[in-house]
Amino acid sequence: MTVRLTRLPEAVETLLIGFESTDAAGEAVSDIISAGIMPAAIEMMDALAIEAAEKAVACNYPEGAGAVLVVELDGPAIDVDLEHETVIARAKDHGAGEIRVAVDNVERGLIWKGRKSAFAAVGRISPDYIVQDGVIPRSRLGPVLASISTIAEECGVRVANVFHAGDGNLHPLVLFDGSVEGQTELAETASGRILDLCLSEGGSITGEHGVGSDKAKFMPRMFTNDDLDTMQILRCAFDPNHLSNPGKVFPTPRLCGEPPRRTSGEHPLQAAGKAELF
Repeated sequence: MTVRLTRLPEAVETLLIGFESTDAAGEAVSDIISAGIMPAAIEMMDALAIEAAEKAVACNYPEGAGAVLVVELDGPAIDVDLEHETVIARAKDHGAGEIRVAVDNVERGLIWKGRKSAFAAVGRISPDYIVQDGVIPRSRLGPVLASISTIAEECGVRVANVFHAGDGNLHPLVLFDGSVEGQTELAETASGRILDLCLSEGGSITGEHGVGSDKAKFMPRMFTNDDLDTMQILRCAFDPNHLSNPGKVFPTPRLCGEPPRRTSGEHPLQAAGKAELF
């Protein structure tokens, strides 16, 4: 194991900012980033996620907020002071309501408590839910959140949004009741449409949770056959016996020892004399 010791930041500041809507909060995030500020964290929760967190841990977030941002700044004290002023100014430009600044580690922990409990807390308001994971450009947060709301309405499900707003990594939680006939299918449809939305906005089908089995069918929507074949060549080079995550990631059984499944033409790496990798 190789480790690297780093200095603790001279100053850390945690802010909780309430907004009337996710649109306003999303626009504020884009504005903060465009100002050249890259906080240690910018997390967003919408009203449904806040409701769940309140029921689970009584986090006391701003009452009636349509969305909240948890913003954490760290670094040299003079930089944190300047960034603090900019973050608050940009948030107010987009209609921020209540703004809290943690005065010590105890208050900082209380602010983070709601966000960190959010995924599990959703079980307080829904018997079942799908955790999705997609990425979009930060500049598209507002429009994408509005589109997710439309998808939820059209599919007849609820979606709670909890995500890492600073890097555009979305975690929509699609709520449903599996004991009600047809609701599971509606939730899966909504979940898939959200991934398609991420792709249409120039994003990805995963930001941190990976592809696994569930998202394998979405790989061809993001990658060409040549892309997928090349990925499998690389995979087989390091895992010829197909021991690592067998049956996952790729949408068809591209097993090592078989040529890639192509409709026509020769694979570019075959032409380059790399066929021994299969």
